[in-house]
Amino acid sequence: MPIKGSVRVNTQIRVPQVRVIDPDGQQVGIMQTRSALELAQERNFDLVEVSPHAKPPVCRIMDYGKFKYQQSKRIKDSKKKQHSVQLKEIRMRPKTDEHDYLFKVRHAQRFLEERNRVKISVLFRGREQAHREFGRRVLERAIEELSEEASAEGPIRIEGRNMTVTLVPK
Repeated sequence: MPIKGSVRVNTQIRVPQVRVIDPDGQQVGIMQTRSALELAQERNFDLVEVSPHAKPPVCRIMDYGKFKYQQSKRIKDSKKKQHSVQLKEIRMRPKTDEHDYLFKVRHAQRFLEERNRVKISVLFRGREQAHREFGRRVLERAIEELSEEASAEGPIRIEGRNMTVTLVPK
């Protein structure tokens, strides 16, 4: 498959001889480039170089516009099947209420099912910073509850007033 922009067509093909394939996929043989170009023009098609590194280069008689369209569709379809992984963040406090905690864990679960990474942060304010063990318990509980869908990417980290852990889907 030629790389975008590197396909030579008709008069751009500068080699003396080429191996020619007709529109049906049958091999015509090795011939002079000029006569191959005339053969393509007789059939109202283009001469497209499909394998430039072969000896001699392989050229196909085809409709170049249709070829470009099919190539762009193929690229678009392959991009459609790709999923870009995003980092979603869920923020809690050390004294987050039970219902709120469960609600946020369900959100994390949904993000992980969508194959996204999840960063869970516990924010400490004021005197809460003296009791970081409460935040660690919240994070450890979340890791345990989400252990079937994900695993922790690393240890629990302290970043200023936050304690974070990143979960990666299994």
